[in-house]
Parts: sequence; structure tokens; C-alpha cells
Amino acid sequence: ADVSVERYTSKEWHDKEVENLWKRVWQFACREEEIPEPGDHMRYDIAHLSFLIVRQQDGSIKTYPNACLHRGRMLKEFDGHTSEIRCPFHGFAWNLDGSLQDIPADWDFCHVDQDNFSLPEIPTDTWNGFVFINPDQNCEPLAPFIADLARQFERWDLSKLYIFQHGAKIMPCNWKIAQEAFCEAYHVNGTHPQILKALGDCNSQVDVWENCARVITPALTPSPLLENVPDTEVIRSMLDMREDEELPPLPDGVSPRAWSASMSRETLRPAAGDLVDEYCDAEMVDSIDYTQFPNFHPWGAFNRIVYRFRPNGNDHRTCIMECFLLAPYSGERPEPAKIHLLEADQPWGSLLGFLGQVFDQDAFNMPKVQQGLEATYKPGVTLASYQESKVRWLHHKLGEWVEGTE
Repeated sequence: ADVSVERYTSKEWHDKEVENLWKRVWQFACREEEIPEPGDHMRYDIAHLSFLIVRQQDGSIKTYPNACLHRGRMLKEFDGHTSEIRCPFHGFAWNLDGSLQDIPADWDFCHVDQDNFSLPEIPTDTWNGFVFINPDQNCEPLAPFIADLARQFERWDLSKLYIFQHGAKIMPCNWKIAQEAFCEAYHVNGTHPQILKALGDCNSQVDVWENCARVITPALTPSPLLENVPDTEVIRSMLDMREDEELPPLPDGVSPRAWSASMSRETLRPAAGDLVDEYCDAEMVDSIDYTQFPNFHPWGAFNRIVYRFRPNGNDHRTCIMECFLLAPYSGERPEPAKIHLLEADQPWGSLLGFLGQVFDQDAFNMPKVQQGLEATYKPGVTLASYQESKVRWLHHKLGEWVEGTE
């Protein structure tokens, strides 16, 4: 069945998403390494909601609504470090564990039960170095919700990586339009023709579980839409080299895939050690793109990429797109990169190089899709049976959560 256009264009649908999805679902909020010491805190916003994630004295992590219990003022506007959680408006203060610390002129608040005036706790858990929260205080635990993904990643421990880069940009489209641009490789032919010679777009494998799905796109092999692509052109496309540039030599009898995997192993060996020898060629070169419902996209093996897509406040026609690049390291963990918010006219390529240039091609489509869906007379979006089945799965899950339909 087609996917209703209203899911992208309707404020009413967005409001139902907020009530039935964002207020109830486990969602990736930050990385553990971003709040390493007691008192470190981060703000996480989704739609009109705001949460404060705080590292505790015992090393655990707690999350509170980012709102003072006195007059409702936002407690923290920025990420940082604190010894207490004090409201800037009237000075009400809480300890890191959420217990009440101080009410200025407390004689005027005899009606307040100070033993029960703690900040409400929001369910919080961690997986592979990521911090997840759920605004629903009566939710199921994270473990069963993320079990499908956890089984897939037993081989790849992302907690041992660090944030090498973190870019974000407000995109002029619904969050699902941005997310779906990274859920299939069928668009490579039209959107990224420069990489067709080195990417088996339509040969992608799609796998779907209950709460996660995966697309594996083979690299260093030409698109099946092309014919008779020599190995030299596969390598030229992969390295993004001009026709007049001399290619590195390909050893006799070695495929571009094997050659590229070998090169990647030696590049990563100083930081990742012998682990590179345990990973097969597919893990070294292919795109292994997972989506954990609803909006968390960690890539497998050494792909480094993690995406997150969410509404930009309560505006259903704009969204926040983020890309984390995770990298292995040796010795002491490096400081995580701070978020770099790109301006509207600033290309992804200015931050992420060749990968960012590919993003810019995707980003070029996004507002055009939004505008087209606002103008179309067709009530629904038609999806491919197989190649866009991850998008089908996403909307099936959204139907379950947002509308209570199967």
C-alpha cells in the first residue's frame, strides 16, 4: 500500500507523532563520553520537550525534565558541568541526584513537602556507549526494545570508539524525508551518479527485524545498471580521482574489493590493532547501514557513521539531521568532538569532505521532496517492493505507534 502524503505534510500527523511516538519511545540522546565526569550534563530536545541528562557521583546517569518545579523555567540552556542544578530564575536548587537542595526563603513555601520535591526521573539506559532515554516513565526496559540491534552488534563494540566528528544541520523538510534518503541505495543512480562505478546500488541486501532493519550495499563493485566497467574505473570512482590523475597500481589477480580492504586494514591498524585482521573484506569496505526504530542509524564494522534525525522543535516542515563519525583509537580516549552546527548555506562537504559532498547531493533533494509532496494530487507515496523495504518497515512501525494500526 502507498504511504499517505499526510505523514510528511500534516501538522495533525506531527502532533500525533509527538503524543504517541516521541513521548513514548526509547531514543538516542547522547554518547556516554560526552558526559564523562560527575556533574557533566547535556540537554536533549525532541519536539517541544527538553530533557537534562546528568552524570551522577557514582558514575550512573540520570535524566530529568529540563524544567524547574517552581515556575517551570528551563534549568539548563547549554551543555556543561555543574555541582548542583540551580534554576537561574529564583534560585531553587537540586542535587545531582535530583533531590531538593535549597528553596530560597523556604519559610514562604510551608505548603511544599521538601522530602517529595525531587526532580522527576526519566527512564535512562545505555547501549554500546550511547545513552538512551524514554519520556514515558512507565515504559518497558531498553534491553528488549533494542534486542534485535544488540544481537547484530555483538561483533562490533561501538563503546570502544570515540566521536571523531559531529555535524548537524537544520534541513527544510520533514524528519522522515531526511531519514529516508539514507534508508535505501536505489537513489544512487539518480542522485549520486559519480559513485555508480564503485557501488552495487541495486544489489543491496535488505534485512528487517522487529525494531531494526539493515541495508548492506556492496562497494568496490559496479552498479548492475552499468555494463563492462573495468577495475581501474571502479578504483577511480571509489577514490574520487579525475581522468587525468594516475591511479595507484592494482596487483595482478587482486580484485578492487580485496585491494581496498587491504588498504583499509593498514590505515586502521595503528588505532584498531589486530582487530582489523578479524574483520572480513565486506566489513572493511561495504556500507552496513542499520536503523533502530525510530531514528537511530548506527553503521556496522568500521563504517564510522551514526545518523540521527528528529523534528526541529514543533515544526513538521523542518528537521535536525546529525552525523556522528566514530573512530577507533589507541591509548587514552581522545576528547569527543563538539557538535558543529552548519548554517543553512554551508555545505556538508565543508565539514565531512567527500562523504559530506555525497550528503550535499542528498540534501539537495530534501526540500524538493517536501515541496513536491505539498503540491501533489496523488494521496500516497509508492515504494519499491524490495529496494525500499526499509522505508516500508519504518512506516509500518510508525503506523503501529502513531495510529495503532498493523
